[in-house]
Amino acid sequence: MPHITLQAQQAKAVQVRNIFCIGRNYAAHIAELGNLPEEDPVVFIKPTSALHTPGTPITLPAHSTDVHYEAELVLLIGKAGKNIAEADALGHIAGYALGLDLTARDLQTKAKQGGLPWAVAKGFDCAASVTQFVPSENFEHPHNIQFQMHLNGEIKQHGDVRKMLFPIPYLVRYLSEVFTLQEGDLIFTGTPEGVGPLKSKDVIRLVLPGHINTEFEVFNALN
Repeated sequence: MPHITLQAQQAKAVQVRNIFCIGRNYAAHIAELGNLPEEDPVVFIKPTSALHTPGTPITLPAHSTDVHYEAELVLLIGKAGKNIAEADALGHIAGYALGLDLTARDLQTKAKQGGLPWAVAKGFDCAASVTQFVPSENFEHPHNIQFQMHLNGEIKQHGDVRKMLFPIPYLVRYLSEVFTLQEGDLIFTGTPEGVGPLKSKDVIRLVLPGHINTEFEVFNALN
């Protein structure tokens, strides 16, 4: 099983269990892709082999010619639970990070047109890239978190948790009703508007002011 790093006075390695992802959680992003909002969260899962952490470049997959970035706030579950109440949800979160839900848009569009699963569009290597995780106790008001995604020095996405259609406690409650959440599970909470394509030699920077400022380089699989 892969591991991620939880920053503390002494960095802690955490084994990742499941990677849950939420789609269509920001109204402006739903509109930019021509989709409609859903009554319940759109949930999909990435394999742990898709996990990528800082230190080595993001490698774009050879099977797609149109990979898009989608920057998101990512939750780390630190306390297992089933049927977690929204009032207790934040107590099950050990840390927060920023992540990239990379999407092979050409393959996703083809799959959606045929009513087929998205696995090959969402689950390739590096498709779940994450920064280091910051302990949850460092965030007095996580519902006020804002973050940015920079591409080659230009801000492309600005995320504001207050604009989520399904807030953090709701997501933890909802997922725990369907799945037993385990220590080490990651939850990608959805991307704001501004998604777009990546190319070789791009440089991505994910910023959560005061906590995270992490850079990823991008290369083609054949480079």
